[in-house]
Amino acid sequence: MTITAYELLLYAGALAVLFMTPGPVWVALTARALSGGFHAAWPVALGVVVGDVIWPFLAILGVTWIVSVYAGFMTLLKWVASGTFLVMGTLIIRHADKTIAADSRLTRPGMWAGFVAGLAVILGNPKAILFYMGMLPGFFDLTRLNWADIAAICFLSFLVPLMGNLVMAAFIGRMRGMLTSPAAIKRTNLIAGGLLVLVGAVIPFT
Repeated sequence: MTITAYELLLYAGALAVLFMTPGPVWVALTARALSGGFHAAWPVALGVVVGDVIWPFLAILGVTWIVSVYAGFMTLLKWVASGTFLVMGTLIIRHADKTIAADSRLTRPGMWAGFVAGLAVILGNPKAILFYMGMLPGFFDLTRLNWADIAAICFLSFLVPLMGNLVMAAFIGRMRGMLTSPAAIKRTNLIAGGLLVLVGAVIPFT
């Protein structure tokens, strides 16, 4: 492997921060867990895993090809990654009191329905691959990656969110109050936004 443990740790931390930010996956997990408990929610987490592996893998291949054609593209993407985190963090802080709403279509019974819901949530957002294309070069030199490095990155890309999603599904009763309380969700967004800004500020110096 060419990447260091420090780089992987920093990347895992960024993934953990992103998980803390309420979004479509939170909505799907909450809707399923409130309708059928953990048994209904964990298939959603498995569906999300598919996208969490595919998107970074495609981003790595795409960026590597672009770099082979355009010299200096990695340096540009490093600053794009920094800007991505700074903008995301700032927007989350500005809209910290915005709540999320559940979609009743996500509550269809059955394990397969839960898996498909998770898969649809993660693959139905084309911004995901653009996010990874902007984020990964901020943590790793994609021109030096081998297959072991790519496997480690993809593994972390699904492991960190999966752990968070399963914990969230298991303790959905407590999370329900968090998601429905305006004060609590504002506090969560402020923390997540602040951490994203911090990550964005650190990337140029890594």
